[in-house]
Amino acid sequence: MDEQALRALTAGWPGVSTDLKWDDDLCFLVGGKMFCVLCLTGRERGKLSFKVEDARFLELTDRPGFRPAPYLARAHWVTLDDPSVLPRAELEAFVRRAYELVRAKLTKKQQRELGAG
Repeated sequence: MDEQALRALTAGWPGVSTDLKWDDDLCFLVGGKMFCVLCLTGRERGKLSFKVEDARFLELTDRPGFRPAPYLARAHWVTLDDPSVLPRAELEAFVRRAYELVRAKLTKKQQRELGAG
């Protein structure tokens, strides 16, 4: 999944914004909190990282192609080294779930301000 596909996927989700961080990484945020990161340049180019449920973290990091996300594994983030190895629907479901997990941690007021989701 490339930048254009991620932008198209998340375009209609309430409260989603993007920010370029650390010179290389396009971060997708909800309410100012990251839920997905795509590396655009450098040696990690093309790698996709996202938040997962605590209970799925070990399952996914045991799966080929997944690994704990650098610096974010303690918050139950995984990195997918080659997003093209997953069926598109499964990858989209992972990104959507990451959005939902982060959005659920926002304050009730922030969630109301974002509207339906």
